[in-house]
Amino acid sequence: MSVDLRTGLGPVALPNPIMTASGCGGTGRELGRFFDVAKLGAIVTPSITPEPRAGRPAPRLAETPSGVLNSTGLQGPGIEAFLARDLPWLDEHGARTIVSIAGNSVEEYVEVAKRLTTAPGVIAVEINTSCPNVEDRGLMFAAHPTAAAEIVRAVRANTRRGVPVFAKLSADVTDMVGVAMACADAGADGLSMINTLHGMAVDTWTFRPRLAGVTGGLSGPAIRPVAVRCVYQVHAALPEIPIIGIGGVRTGTDALELVLAGASAVAIGTANLHDPSACTRILRELDTALRERGITELADAVGLAHKPAGTLIRRIDPNVGVGEPTEQESLQ
Repeated sequence: MSVDLRTGLGPVALPNPIMTASGCGGTGRELGRFFDVAKLGAIVTPSITPEPRAGRPAPRLAETPSGVLNSTGLQGPGIEAFLARDLPWLDEHGARTIVSIAGNSVEEYVEVAKRLTTAPGVIAVEINTSCPNVEDRGLMFAAHPTAAAEIVRAVRANTRRGVPVFAKLSADVTDMVGVAMACADAGADGLSMINTLHGMAVDTWTFRPRLAGVTGGLSGPAIRPVAVRCVYQVHAALPEIPIIGIGGVRTGTDALELVLAGASAVAIGTANLHDPSACTRILRELDTALRERGITELADAVGLAHKPAGTLIRRIDPNVGVGEPTEQESLQ
């Protein structure tokens, strides 16, 4: 039994739901040494800013139980270098590219969005709403529905038609659903969730913070339950809005969990840091997990955790030979 892994992000069709998370797969070249980047549903770029950024001083990474703290400070070459060097490489290698954009003000986001209007190979734009808004005491745009909506509205107005705009949301808020609804009302075609969680670690020998930037973003398996909760809640409130699920995915069954909660696609982040082939491995494992459960189309699994008890899907009966599916109630 073959599985149809095709999925959609608004008007964009993808051959499968697995992609890199912004900042965790480089610009494509890095992972391209290990597998064909065109095999993924999409490559999500690091967050691109108007000007080059050196990022924060080292140390930038600190391991934690079941996770990693990072404080890179959105290091990057800026939009000019990205358009001249990185995007052409992705386009030449057949990658479907989702460009993450960032800035310190609405105007900076708009500047990057405008530069992408005629860029080849861009299938979607992802707005990193976790950047600080310098015009509002440094509070991140994602912290308030009004601020998040303002930036989505501005980017949507300056992005060419047919290219969906996704807002990447933070779980470090009191009302994730409220922010998600504000972004959708402002014109977001979809949502990415979640971004890293704000955390900190202290060295118990030096008595100093382990990161030069003091605090950082927590990623990895430790945050997956939070990601699943956020995807589930937002899908329940906005079932027609496509969601890219992100957060601590290490295996195909981890990816399936986010799909069942309501994600149409799944982005792989921290796992790439220790396993450069993680995306292709997880894609194979997801295919296997769906086949083992008798699900022939990924689309049938999206949001299945929201379906009424007693919903019938085909599953493998452990008393039947491997690969011999039987119909039974999957939700009791």
